[in-house]
Amino acid sequence: MAEYKAPLRDMQFLLNDVFGVAQRWAELPALAELVDIETALAVLEEAGKVAGRSIAPLSRAADEEGCHWQDGAVRTPAGFIDAYRTYAEGGWVGVGGDPAFAGMGMPKVVSAQVEEMVNAASLSFGLYPMLTAGACLAIHAHASEALKQAYLPNMYAGVWAGSMCLTESHAGTDLGLIRTRAEPQADGSFKVSGTKIFITGGEHDLTENIIHLVLAKLPDAPAGPKGISLLLVPKFLVNADGSLGARNAVSCGSIEHKMGIQASATCVMNFDGATGYLVGEANKGLAAMFTMMNYERLGVGIQGLASAERSYQNAVEYARERLQSRSPSGAQAKDKLADPIIVHPDVRRMLLTMKALIEGGRAFSTYVALQLDNAKYSQDPAVVQRSEALVALLTPVAKAFLTDLGLECTVHGQQVFGGHGYIREWGQEQLVRDVRITQIYEGTNGIQALDLMGRKVVGSGGAFYRVFSDEVQAFIGGAGHELDEFTRPLADALQRLDQLTDWVLAQAKADPAQIGAASVEYLHAFGYVAYAYLWARMAGAAQAGSGDAAFDSAKLGTARFYFARLLPRLDSLIASVKAGSESLYLLSAEQF
Repeated sequence: MAEYKAPLRDMQFLLNDVFGVAQRWAELPALAELVDIETALAVLEEAGKVAGRSIAPLSRAADEEGCHWQDGAVRTPAGFIDAYRTYAEGGWVGVGGDPAFAGMGMPKVVSAQVEEMVNAASLSFGLYPMLTAGACLAIHAHASEALKQAYLPNMYAGVWAGSMCLTESHAGTDLGLIRTRAEPQADGSFKVSGTKIFITGGEHDLTENIIHLVLAKLPDAPAGPKGISLLLVPKFLVNADGSLGARNAVSCGSIEHKMGIQASATCVMNFDGATGYLVGEANKGLAAMFTMMNYERLGVGIQGLASAERSYQNAVEYARERLQSRSPSGAQAKDKLADPIIVHPDVRRMLLTMKALIEGGRAFSTYVALQLDNAKYSQDPAVVQRSEALVALLTPVAKAFLTDLGLECTVHGQQVFGGHGYIREWGQEQLVRDVRITQIYEGTNGIQALDLMGRKVVGSGGAFYRVFSDEVQAFIGGAGHELDEFTRPLADALQRLDQLTDWVLAQAKADPAQIGAASVEYLHAFGYVAYAYLWARMAGAAQAGSGDAAFDSAKLGTARFYFARLLPRLDSLIASVKAGSESLYLLSAEQF
């Protein structure tokens, strides 16, 4: 596997030239006090060093070794403890955390880049701090001040970790079916009993304590999802002075044997009357947990992007060195027996597809992060409302589209290697196995598509969609003629997506099945148009000049490839959506 090099130049281009975050931050007083562009770029450079030097070299061996479970204890692969200590001591677990609780306080647009780097270095490793950061977000948003003071500083510091305990063997997406119970105690605590499965980082040896956020039902809870509460359950109880007390009645029953992410402990967790503390209001735990889940959904999308980036770096290095046949236009490396495979059209097709989707995906994840920052820090109610609408609309796209394309890109990267891509020691097949889970956890991509189509588009009567469409239309209208080669096909694609959205809205009134029938293809259609918008913006920034002529030339060339070879995928997606739901129900269950 090639040495991982953090894509700092591309991140700098996005922050400086495409999105102009320095000016944005200056207009947000709460952010202006926390960060400036020089500090942000220095933070990213240091994060890149940690990811490249301390984490990335562990990835292959950690995949081979995996995690070890014995008598309820989980041991992570060799090197993980030291690497995690280095990561935590650098403050990276709390990179986006509230400074009031010892977090670094970086905006999401910065922490999103850090997440990409650590997950590209090792997706298995990156899951541990990712779950902790998400748990911190839910505690910060919903817990009492006493719980925040008691738990957040050590979690942001990486001394303690966090986990999210939702799924039960009989209740996956339908959380209203959970059976875990929480019995109130005289001292205000609760006794939590039940079993959770598929719990990432539920048990490990990286930190001295693990703080579980557990969905459970109180004795008098209403049926269904409206009767779910959220409990904070520590592995070790915490004394009044902040020291660790007795082991709580929570244990790991086993770890899963998985297709990928072998170095991430995926646990069965047993709660046997464990002491827990209510987070937020009783019976409103699902809303509190969604604070964490929505954070993780963007994070999972970034995992798909990160895996694709790692595969691309490997594939480019291999394609430049592997000699095989001659270029169609004649020998290029005349001093060698054959040319490097990067001269061949199909290899270039795969590499350019990866490059265009990865750089478009990085722009998209950064764009979503900007909306999160606007919603959190803006003092203008109109800006907050608009940004919250965009976050609601774009979160399922970020999770599903980035991870679907993450799998496509890692498979392309494997294919560039030919037979060697199927052999473990090259690392490409590991990336295919690892990224596959990103389409499944935190709500499968089919569920994300239903969320986009059913709740965000149809549920809002198209209002959330129009916020996005109006922004793209305003960009097209304000662009100069020098950008026509990008804005004209973008305008056409946006018009067709507008029409498709109106079509689904109309069809859904008569046939509720149209929402589910259209959802996956609609999400992909939306994603390709969103990428086209961002590629047009990147092309404009490259035309204006970023100070690096070779970089700008490559960016423009990649933009042209995207519009010529990838945006046309929109045609087939629109046709599939408009085929309707009828053909899905032509067979009875017995005919499958």
